[in-house]
Amino acid sequence: MKLWSILGNSQKLDGGAMFGNAPKAVWSKWLAPDELNRVPLACRALLVDDLDGQRVLFETGIGAFFPPKLRERYGVVEDRHVLLDSLAQAGFTDADIDAVVISHLHFDHAGGLLAAHAEGEPPRLLFPNARYVVGREAWERAKAPHPRDRASFIPELPMLLEASGRLEIVDRDTSPSLGPKVRFHRSDGHTPGLLLAEIGGDGGVVFCADLIPGRPWVHVPITMGYDRYPELLIDEKRRFLGEMLARGVRLYFTHDPDCAMARVTRDDGGRFATADEHAELRGLPLAA
Repeated sequence: MKLWSILGNSQKLDGGAMFGNAPKAVWSKWLAPDELNRVPLACRALLVDDLDGQRVLFETGIGAFFPPKLRERYGVVEDRHVLLDSLAQAGFTDADIDAVVISHLHFDHAGGLLAAHAEGEPPRLLFPNARYVVGREAWERAKAPHPRDRASFIPELPMLLEASGRLEIVDRDTSPSLGPKVRFHRSDGHTPGLLLAEIGGDGGVVFCADLIPGRPWVHVPITMGYDRYPELLIDEKRRFLGEMLARGVRLYFTHDPDCAMARVTRDDGGRFATADEHAELRGLPLAA
């Protein structure tokens, strides 16, 4: 297996929302805000080439499906579909992907499934040959969201995924089509049924999604204002990081603007941090 970090469209979001109850004097040292108090964020996917003969893309980022007014509201920087450009730079197209795994269906993780906005045209799915792999609880949440996070979902997306005939809903910690090399950890603190995909077992890599969006959130008390259940998320994060440390599983970050993957560490006081950081992955071998 080989790993590729695939950048999608980038975002700028309010720093206070991204760092929850942490004061600006603290979080501004991690990510510097602009004049509107927004911090830079990546929407980074992970491509695993030759996962038992399959090309599997973990997440798609926010994409370029928003019309201009909403693109500005949600801080999407580029108007083109950056994920497709990044795939091309790695030597692939969306038609080359056999499966797309989505941790949850918030638009900054699933919007890249859709083609770029075109005036007067309805939303259209990309990845014509791929299965779309989604956890059951995340799927049910997207179809019937709570008022608190309804704006985080794309109303047309569930219908499009169902109509494709290629939707695979996961009920357990493995997927029948992906096999045992991909194991799912579940988290409910950010949104019910979020799936964290671990690839390769001990010594492998795990897609941390919104449980740990980037290096600053490795600090256990740090949560986002977008998290549904912050105290639950903190407990989940502590257990998750302890297990990944014990098993040598590296962390893959979707929203960290400068770091794609890192090894988790813990000091004598029990504080988690990162080491051996990779800004990007370009065909990194991963033992099967």
